[in-house]
Amino acid sequence: MLAGAPRLHVVDLDLAFAGEQASLDVIRSIAELGVPVQAAGAIVDAKHVQAALDAGADRVVLGSAALADVDASADVIRRFGTRLVVGIEVEGDRVRARGRAPTDLALAETVESVVAAGAARLLVTAVGRVGTLAGPDLGALTLAIGSGLPVIAAGGIASIGGLSAVKDAGAESAVVGRAALEGELDLAEALAALADA
Repeated sequence: MLAGAPRLHVVDLDLAFAGEQASLDVIRSIAELGVPVQAAGAIVDAKHVQAALDAGADRVVLGSAALADVDASADVIRRFGTRLVVGIEVEGDRVRARGRAPTDLALAETVESVVAAGAARLLVTAVGRVGTLAGPDLGALTLAIGSGLPVIAAGGIASIGGLSAVKDAGAESAVVGRAALEGELDLAEALAALADA
């Protein structure tokens, strides 16, 4: 499976920008191959989460836009437990969701809120670095890791050095997108290097 990567991160851009959850058949097809899927992309309510799980997703990322409604997001976090990852898209010390419902929240307060709600895991995405291959942003990542929750790093990770940096910072894992898709990063080589580190 994907050079030994533990799961495939699938982002539904149709849901993020058009409001239609259009990747469910894709998730289903991948899951039927036995590949664990982490579904993401503007998933903001229990209906979206349940649909992705029903399609075969192993885990689902609750999008940052959902976090503007503290009570509703807390209900979703409690309902889905360890199958839910709370997505936090960051720029500096702010949570800034992209897509149809832009969000601007204080990072530290948002992390405290989702921890209090019982979040099992965080996905911290440096939005300014997504697709840039510019390397990870360790500032917000470090703050999130300080919460004590397992944290997945994303945004700009393009090399074994970048993966080592987020691992050394305390991240549980990382999402690698463009670098792997375009051949800049050999996943098998990276996984082997990190296992030996």
